Formats: sequence, structure tokens, C-alpha cells
Amino acid sequence: MINTNAFDYINVLDKAADASWLRNQALSNNIANVDTPYYKRQDVDFESELRKALGDCRYESMDSKVGHVVLSRLRPQVYTDYADYAYRLDGNNVDIENENVMLAENQLKYQGLLAGINQEFENLQSVMK
Repeated sequence: MINTNAFDYINVLDKAADASWLRNQALSNNIANVDTPYYKRQDVDFESELRKALGDCRYESMDSKVGHVVLSRLRPQVYTDYADYAYRLDGNNVDIENENVMLAENQLKYQGLLAGINQEFENLQSVMK
């Protein structure tokens, strides 16, 4: 068996892309329910989970941090945003303009993550040649 960490970045980027996809679904649901009375918006927070998994040590290289990430602990969770104030009388707290901006931002993140995964595979291919 070969002991390698060649796929560490790919695995972390894959988890981040899955979380971004899940967030895209949550934001799309929010937009679809913009007129549903008492609907509370949902979101996904993966960045804080990843930040905790990578650790706070400034003197450790990113390669080392990514190598020590326990992938089973990186689980994106959908949460309901009860704290966000409802500006409407029907209790719905979805702001359509804000949701559209967050959806566009998330789609750019997703595309960047996929580009990063593709680049890692290209790096592996060039090493194997």
C-alpha cells in the first residue's frame, strides 16, 4: 500500500463543493417560498466547519492543515434562520433581493471549487506523465 496525501486537497474541495451544492438548494427553496406565509429561510454554514477543521495555527503550512482534516467531521448542515427578522406581516423572513445575491455568490463559489478540483486532477496527470 502506498502512503500518499495526493488526494487531500481533492477530498476537501469535494466536501466544499457538496456543501456549496446543498446551499444552492437551500437558497433556491427560499426563493421558491418567497410568498409562503410564515416560511423561515434556510441556509448552510460550511465555512465555519472547515475553518475549525483546518485549525488556527499560523505556523503550520496549508498542506499540513489539509492533511490533518478528518473528512467525516466535515458535514454541512442546513439550518433554519429564525433569528432573521420578518419584515412582512405574514411572518416570512425571505428577502428576495438578498437571496438572489447570495445565490449568485454561491454559484461563483461552486464554479471556483470545481475549477480547483479540475486543476488538482490536472496536476496529478502532469506528475504521472
